[in-house]
Amino acid sequence: QVQLVESGGGLVQPGGSLRLSCAASRNIFNIPVMGWYRQVPGKQRELVASITLGGTINYAESVKGRFTISRDNAKNTVYLQMNTLKVEDTAVYYCNVKFFGEYWGQGTQVAVSS
Repeated sequence: QVQLVESGGGLVQPGGSLRLSCAASRNIFNIPVMGWYRQVPGKQRELVASITLGGTINYAESVKGRFTISRDNAKNTVYLQMNTLKVEDTAVYYCNVKFFGEYWGQGTQVAVSS
């Protein structure tokens, strides 16, 4: 079992930046895939970015060039650096781990508004 705790969400103006963190309750050195999803009310949860053990990264088209996912195995943490934020990035962001099953964090709210 893996427990995930997200942090770093908040309110930011358009064009601003935030860094989300997701701390896992166990070593992540052998977790194949870690990622970030987001969801707005009335819509399906969508993949934002994912990173594999081998370093393969996948981004949603809408965030390419603005968001960067990374993982620090020594700290059991995965990050999402979000730059040049847009109003349409407003959502609850969830950390996700695929490891003999699938695990989710509780979510962290990101609000982009002037």
